[in-house]
Amino acid sequence: MKSALKKGGITLKFSKLALSSMLLIALVFFLVACNSDSSEQDNNDESDTSSANGEQASEGSEEEPVTIVYARGVDTTPGTEAVIKAFEEKFPHIKVEQREMPADTGQSHDQYVTLLSSQSSEIDVFNADVIWPAEFAQANYVLELDRFIEKDGINMDDYFPGTVAAANFNGKQWAMPQYTDAGVFYYRTDIVDEPPATWDELIEMASELKGENGTEYGYLMQAAQYEGLITNAIEFIASYGGEVVDENNNVVVDSPETIKALDKMKEIVTSDFVPENIVNFMEIETENAWIEGNAVFARNWPYMMASSNDEERSEIVDNVEMSRLPAGDEGTAASLGGWMTMINRYSEHPEAAWEFVKFISGPEGQKISALEGGRAPTLSALYDDPEVQGVSSLFANPEFREVLQSAVPRPVSPIYPEVSDIMQIEISKVLTGDQTSEEAAKNMQEKIEAAMAE
Repeated sequence: MKSALKKGGITLKFSKLALSSMLLIALVFFLVACNSDSSEQDNNDESDTSSANGEQASEGSEEEPVTIVYARGVDTTPGTEAVIKAFEEKFPHIKVEQREMPADTGQSHDQYVTLLSSQSSEIDVFNADVIWPAEFAQANYVLELDRFIEKDGINMDDYFPGTVAAANFNGKQWAMPQYTDAGVFYYRTDIVDEPPATWDELIEMASELKGENGTEYGYLMQAAQYEGLITNAIEFIASYGGEVVDENNNVVVDSPETIKALDKMKEIVTSDFVPENIVNFMEIETENAWIEGNAVFARNWPYMMASSNDEERSEIVDNVEMSRLPAGDEGTAASLGGWMTMINRYSEHPEAAWEFVKFISGPEGQKISALEGGRAPTLSALYDDPEVQGVSSLFANPEFREVLQSAVPRPVSPIYPEVSDIMQIEISKVLTGDQTSEEAAKNMQEKIEAAMAE
């Protein structure tokens, strides 16, 4: 019995042990299975989460809200508002806040210098006069744009050459051309069928035609001692193949080409077919005399076409056309005007700033500026657009495109204001007979070089 019981006890103990082992194994398998399912689910969840986070990160990098500040002068047209609205619709994560600067260009310039010299990030993008880029680049106020241009494959050859050159300093591009302006030649269609092709032809025709149809003068221009004198002088100098400062920032104004150009300019200014007080003429005096019907030919900016056809002011409505300025030995040249767009070097949002600069200076932004603001595009192809042509007879005029194609910038120099002052003084002395063209060229060379060396 004891043996049987012992055997039974052993059997019972074995059975209990086996059952416990089986339960333990089953529990292990169950836990492993659960853990496997859980791990797989966790892995799937982690993968999904990682993917979602990746997408969110990607979206966040593209759509994280950013506000940039765009500073520009007073705009009395709806052009700027329309461009910003279109940009924000295309890039809803970038908001553009406007900051209005003074209407006076000099005051705007000084405020920008004060702000940027303190390395302020208050503004991100700003408009710049075509004569500012070299100065602001030299002072380290703005970002060079070459890496952005290359990254986005922008073809700078699509822009008028002068607008690109005005923003290129030391081999780098510091601004994008936004809208442009250039000196043009006006003539009375009720007096002549074709404008003079050269400066010599102008002298001949202006002398012969003075007095026709009630005119008093053969030619009007800007010869007062101010910035407008430089734009006129640059047109003469460039048309004879001369330069003031070359692409390497070397002063090259003392040349036979400059001397010949100044001689021709003086010949016109001292002739009997211009007003006796021509050395006091700025744009406003030119415009007033022109729309009163007092001249056969005139040099001014494109805006004077609208004045010429203003029925309330003008005596010569429908009797005016425009063309390129007369040519010298090396062809025709027009002084470049207009505005650029630059990025503050201390901007906290350079990528977003670039997107705005790229848009406002690109085909879409420039077309809006033309349609809503009447601004002349810097992209040649836009002058083929029927809607742009419909804005103004000027935009539809092939001659105007030729003017812009031949436009040349004023000296691209970080000390341009000083260069301009030197040139104004020396050229004025030539026009008033106080010195020769040779003396002026020599003096400008020496004084500009000295100013650059300081």
